[in-house]
Formats: sequence, C-alpha cells, structure tokens
Amino acid sequence: MKNLLFILMLSFLVGACGNDDDNTPAEVAVSLKFSQTFDNTPFTDSDISATVYTNEMGHELTISRLRYLISKMVLKNSAGEMFPIGEYHLTDVSNATTLLLNTNASVPEGTYTLSFVYGFNEENNTDGAYPDLNSVSWNWPLTLGGGYHFLQMDGNYNVNTDPAPFNFHNGTARVSEGDFEQNFVQVDLTNSLLIENGDVIEIKMDIAEWFTNPNTWDFNVYSTNLMPNYEAQKLMQENAATVFSASVE
Repeated sequence: MKNLLFILMLSFLVGACGNDDDNTPAEVAVSLKFSQTFDNTPFTDSDISATVYTNEMGHELTISRLRYLISKMVLKNSAGEMFPIGEYHLTDVSNATTLLLNTNASVPEGTYTLSFVYGFNEENNTDGAYPDLNSVSWNWPLTLGGGYHFLQMDGNYNVNTDPAPFNFHNGTARVSEGDFEQNFVQVDLTNSLLIENGDVIEIKMDIAEWFTNPNTWDFNVYSTNLMPNYEAQKLMQENAATVFSASVE
C-alpha cells in the first residue's frame, strides 16, 4: 500500500512539472521593420524627389534623401523585465536592406512595450567609434560636438513656385565655441505589442511630425546651414517626440 501511495504521489508531481513546462512561453526571434509615412501616406524609395508633400506651414516640398538612426532598442514586459534587442540601426529609405532588421535577439511570447533612443545618447555618441557608420559618412563634425548624425533629410521646398533647398540635419547641439549639448531623445512608446512566433515589430516614422508638433517648421527661417544652428537643433529635438510609433504585423 505504501508503495502504491508513493507511486501515485510521484506520478502527480511529474504531471504537475509537465504542466508547468507546458505553460512556459516559447522563445521567439525579434525582427524590426522600418517604414515611413507623410501624414499617413506611405513614403518609399519611389517617392524620393518625385512626390510633392505639403507641411503644416503650407510649404510644398520634395524629399531627396532620408536617413535616421535609433539605438538601445528595448522591449519591456508587464512584469517590468527588460529585453535589449539591438544596439543601433541606421535606416536609409534608399537602401532596401536597411528597412528590415533581424536583431538576433529572442524573447518569450507575450505582450511588451518598446523603447529606444532617437540618435545616440551621450555615452554611445563617441566620435569615430562605429566603422560601419564612418563608411557611409554619418559622422557629425568635431567642431559641432563630434559623434554622429541622428537624422539627415534633404530636399526642396516651394517646389511649385520658387524652389529652394533644405537640409534638415540633426545631431549634437552647439551652444557656443567648445560648448555642446546632447540632443538625443528617449522614446518610450506606451502601446502594447503582442509578440508571437513569426511576428515583426514595425517602427513607423511620420515625416510630417518633424514639421508640425510642437513647433510648426518654417523653411523661410530654417532651411539650410542648420547643423551649427543651436535653435534649429533644439526645435528638431522637441519635434522628435511624436515622430515615432510601433505596431506588430
């Protein structure tokens, strides 16, 4: 009888352990897709220098180049656990290979929120530290604080009336000679992302927000030579807060 009870108890324990294992979430690979819109209208390589957009100020513009960098990508679950999924990534709309990133990270299936740094924070924005970024001329001049660009957007405005160029470049803000101010943005997206096997996280940039919120951008005031312009750099930083969103597809 004692042997029978022992066998029954052992069977119960083994079964219980098996049930616990069954409830362990599967590990899934994390991939990121990068997409761009202008007021919810997709912006792709085919739109470069071809499609005319109108910003909040009413300027008609075309975009000839769009590149941007994010870093320190992290997923956080409902228990507050953090899962780093990438050190940094440079997106170039003209280069299709940069629009999808297989992060080599994996997380348990579940619900998460996404955060990242727009640009590099002070610790990581080290001049010349990233050979791959050096090779694509992503550096920010030493005279302006060094490190790297966060954003390059070039094009023309007033394209149907009196075309003029704009160079919307963002990075470290130069206060005065030898005095620089960090200009990155910590982006903490609050919407929940249910991540399951095969899902891809899509990070979306709404280009129109660079010219809209909270500062309405006036190309007649800020169009070229913006890299050494402290006021322009800080306005860009403020507008970056609403540029990004994320979803799962």
